[in-house]
Amino acid sequence: MRPSFDEMQATSTTVRDHYKTYDRWLARQPRDLMRSRREEAEMIFRRVGITFAVYGAKDEDGAGTERLIPFDLIPRIIPAQEWREMEKGLAQRVTALNRFIHDVYHDQEIIKAGIVPAEQIFQNAQFRPEMLGVDVPSGVYAHIAGVDIVRAANPDGSGSYYVLEDNLRVPSGVSYMLENRKMMMRLFPDLFSEHAVAPVAHYPDLLLDSLRAVAPAGVNEPTVVVLTPGMYNSAYFEHAFLAQQMGVELVEGQDLFVKENFIYMRTTRGPRRVDVIYRRVDDDFLDPLAFRSDSALGCAGLLGVYRAGNVTLANAIGTGIADDKSIYPYVPKMVEFYLGEKPLLNNVPTYQCREASDLKYVLDHLTDLVVKEVHGAGGYGMLVGPAATKAEIEAFRAQLLAHPAGYIAQPTLSLSTCPTFVDSGIAPRHIDLRPFVLSGKTVQMVPGGLTRVALKEGSLVVNSSQGGGTKDTWVLEA
Repeated sequence: MRPSFDEMQATSTTVRDHYKTYDRWLARQPRDLMRSRREEAEMIFRRVGITFAVYGAKDEDGAGTERLIPFDLIPRIIPAQEWREMEKGLAQRVTALNRFIHDVYHDQEIIKAGIVPAEQIFQNAQFRPEMLGVDVPSGVYAHIAGVDIVRAANPDGSGSYYVLEDNLRVPSGVSYMLENRKMMMRLFPDLFSEHAVAPVAHYPDLLLDSLRAVAPAGVNEPTVVVLTPGMYNSAYFEHAFLAQQMGVELVEGQDLFVKENFIYMRTTRGPRRVDVIYRRVDDDFLDPLAFRSDSALGCAGLLGVYRAGNVTLANAIGTGIADDKSIYPYVPKMVEFYLGEKPLLNNVPTYQCREASDLKYVLDHLTDLVVKEVHGAGGYGMLVGPAATKAEIEAFRAQLLAHPAGYIAQPTLSLSTCPTFVDSGIAPRHIDLRPFVLSGKTVQMVPGGLTRVALKEGSLVVNSSQGGGTKDTWVLEA
C-alpha cells in the first residue's frame, strides 16, 4: 500500500499553498489553548444535544447510549479550483443516478442494452416493484444524496479523488457539517478574517427550495414536513435540526393520516394537507399496508397517495436500488449511457464476488482487500484485510463462500490524511468527505461537505458508529 496523500504537507518540510496561512496561524497557538477550545466545543455540543444513539451499545444500567461525535479543531481545506472540478463530477454522477432509477422503474433500457444484468435489479432487496410505472415530479428520485469521496496517493505523489459509495436512501450528517462551521466561527473568529471560506449556512434554504420545487403538479404553496422515526433514532437530532432550520413541521407517522387520497397532518388548528415529505424513515416502514405490517413509524395508505401523485417523498421509494454496493460498479457506465459523457469522478476498482473469477481473486487476497456487504452501512459487515486477524479473515472467508453475491471487495486504499488534534498533540489521521447534493429543478450543493476522520491511529474506518470524528470543511473562494 502506498504512503497516504497528506492534505496539508507537500513534503516533510513544505506546506501546500492553500494551507500556508492556516499553518502560520496554527504555529502561533499554544497547545493548552487548543485543548481548552476542544473542551469548550465538547461542552457546547453536549449542551445543545448534538449526539447520536449507538445501536446495540448499553450503559452500565443496560440503557441505550448516546455519544458525542468527536469534533476536531483543525479544518480540512480544499482549494477553489479543486472544489469546482469535484462539484461538476458530483452533479454529473447524481444526474445519471436519477436517470438510472427512472429507467429501472420505466423502460429499463439499461437492462435491455446489457449494461446492468437483470438479476442485479430484480433480485435486489432494494428494488420496489410498487414503483414500476410511477412518475415522480421532474424525474427526481434522489433529492438528497450524500456521496462519499476519498483521496488516494498516486505514484508521482499527487492525489486522486474516488467515489467510495453513493448514499441515496436517507443520507445523514449534514447537521454536523453546519454545526461544525458554527463552532469554528465561534472558537476561532480570527481565522475567518484571514481566509475566504465559502459559506455553508444557506444549506437549509437550498434544501427547502429543492423540496418545494418538486411538489405535486398544481401545488403553488406546498406544505413541507420532515418525517422522523422518533426521538430514539440515531439521527433524531438532525431531523429536528433540519425541520427547525427550514421552518417546517417535524412529524412522526402517528401525526399523519390519509383522507380522500391525500395526506394530512394533525395540528392544533385541525388537519392540514401535506404536499412534500422529507422522510428519514426507511422504505420498509413507510406504509404498514404496503410494506411491513408491523411498522408503527409510517402512515397507512401513504403508498397509494404517492402513486396517485398527490404527495412527493424525498427521497423516493425505491431509490435504494441505486446506492446498493452491488450496483455501484456500474455507475461509470450509467454516466456514459444516459449522459453520453465520460465520468468526471472515478469509482474505486471493485470486485463483484458473485462473479466466479472475482470471487477467486478475493478469496486469494483477503489480507489485502476491503470486503463489504452489499447492503451494509455504518462501517458494519465489512472486513479490512490488512487490519484483520487470521480468525477474522477465516470467518469472513466462510461467509463469502456461503453467500458470495452478498459481497463486493476493493483494494485497501490508503485514505488521505489531515493533521488532527489528538491527545498526544497534532498527528495525521485518515479522512473522507461527504458532500451533500440536492436535486430539484436543478442540481445544487453548498461548497464542501462533512469531513469524517478516523481518530484511531492507523485506522481507515471513519464512521461515527466505529469511533470516528468530524472536521469543518473549508472550500476557499479564491
